[in-house]
This record gives sequence, C-alpha cells and structure tokens, in this order.
Amino acid sequence: MTDKVTIVRYAVENEKFEIIVKPDPALDLKMGKPVDISNVLVSDDIYSDANKGTRASTEKLLKFFKTKDQIDIARQILAKGEINLTTDQRRKMIEEKKKQIVQYINKNFVDPKTHLPHPITRIENAMEEVRLVIDPFKRSEEQAKGVIDALRKILPLKSEIIQIVITVPASYSAQSYSFIKSIGNFKNENWLADGSLQVLLEINAGIKGNIIERLGSITKGSAQITEK
Repeated sequence: MTDKVTIVRYAVENEKFEIIVKPDPALDLKMGKPVDISNVLVSDDIYSDANKGTRASTEKLLKFFKTKDQIDIARQILAKGEINLTTDQRRKMIEEKKKQIVQYINKNFVDPKTHLPHPITRIENAMEEVRLVIDPFKRSEEQAKGVIDALRKILPLKSEIIQIVITVPASYSAQSYSFIKSIGNFKNENWLADGSLQVLLEINAGIKGNIIERLGSITKGSAQITEK
C-alpha cells in the first residue's frame, strides 16, 4: 500500500476481511465525521488479503455479514475494523494526542512546591525524556494516568483540590452562570440583594488561572475570585 491508498482490516473468528480505501476520507469517517462512503472506497471489493488481491468468498461474506451487498459490508468493516494509518496520519494523530495529554496535565496537576501548573514546555520536555508510547486512537484521558505515573519519576506532580468563591456582578451573572457550572464541583450558590451571583466552587488548582482569565473576559474584569 502507498500513502495514496490504505487498508481497513476486520478480523472475526480467525477470518480476515479487508477493503482498500483512501486514507484521509477513511480516517475522517472512522473518527465520526460525515463522509460519503463513495468518497472513501477505492473499490467495493472485499478481500481476505488485499495485498495479494485475494477476494473473500461469497459464503464467508454471508456467514459473517449476513449480506452479499459489498457496500453494506464495507460500511461494517469500516465501523468495526482497524485502519492501517499512513506514516503521515500516524504522526499527526500522535502529535495531537500528545498535545491533548499535555494540556490535561497542565490543567489538572500542579508542582507541589509552588502550587502552580508546570509550564507546557516543561511537560512536553519531560514526556520526550521518558520516551512514552502514545496510542493515536485511545482517549487522552485514558492514557493520562500511565503518562503521569511515568512523568512523576522526573517531574513532581500533584492533583490539588481547592475551593474558590466567585462573585459576579448582576450585569454579567447570566453570561457567567453556564460557564461557572461547567468548570468544577458546584458546592453552593447565592443570589445577593444587588443581583450579584456568588458561587462556592471546588476545582483543581491547576485550572484556577484559566478560570480567572475566562471570567475576566466574560465580565470585563469585574468578577472577584478568592480562595476559601
């Protein structure tokens, strides 16, 4: 296979079924984007070994897919099978996954000495040093635990929960409310006599700076944030 075409492979009960696809549209469809299958398939042939050009028998297609419709079978293989990523696709996906993991660590963990998040560059350098293998398909949050365990050998990390009190003037309370509800464990809320909103929120210490910045933008700097 060249980088212009690739294979999607589906294995079931020791049988193997393959289709030949265009790499980028196939990956987009695999990741849930709305792509017409006609823009994905190089052909509608179903193979037992695409590299050898060996087609799967009709009997096996009926047995495992309950249909002879090759487009329908191709859809099933795309949904259930594994795409053979091109070199460029794998590189891009791993880079994006690393970026997501770094951002997750930056937002959810702090340096126990300073109680501040480690800078992005420091986390990236530590990940390079420990030479972690990143799965391009596995969710970043799922991989983060293994990454954090490995990073702790060279980078002090602590998940620190704090409580903050946010007070938003009445003129910005409506715009701020949904954002505040989405960022942490909502402990309490009070609507003050002047219409201001006051909220007690439990958050990870690592995201406090982002909250201050975002609320400052929403309220034109009028929100008050204090640590309890």
